[in-house]
Amino acid sequence: MLSRIAGFTIIAALLAGCAASGPKFNEVSASFPALGADQGRIYFYRTPFTFGGAVTAEIRLGNQAVGRSQRGSFFYVDRPPGNYEVTTTTEVEKKLTFALASGETKYVRTYVGFGLLVGRVIPELMNMKEAEMDMADLAHIGSTK
Repeated sequence: MLSRIAGFTIIAALLAGCAASGPKFNEVSASFPALGADQGRIYFYRTPFTFGGAVTAEIRLGNQAVGRSQRGSFFYVDRPPGNYEVTTTTEVEKKLTFALASGETKYVRTYVGFGLLVGRVIPELMNMKEAEMDMADLAHIGSTK
């Protein structure tokens, strides 16, 4: 019985994946540069407490790769005002669209949902209060901008 429990524990640890490492949001957010004139900011994040911790996916903003959905991490990009589409792809593509205004900050949380073969990384728009609470202890991983 004990060996069964140990086996399940090892499998669970392997399936959970590793959380990102880096400076935490609540330690570095005050040092981020101010938004430039006619720019908006988009934060992308994923909490460490999600199903499918080992599943990652590239995050695209329009046709440009801007980073990866990685458990326990966040990054941001600054962009001019306009309409944007965020896509993530594992076995299927998931999309989120929104408008970004000058001086505005948007928060996009990604999470892993059930899929047929692998988990699906799903982007969703969050409000500032909830997002900043979620991101407080997440690791800053930068982006490909």
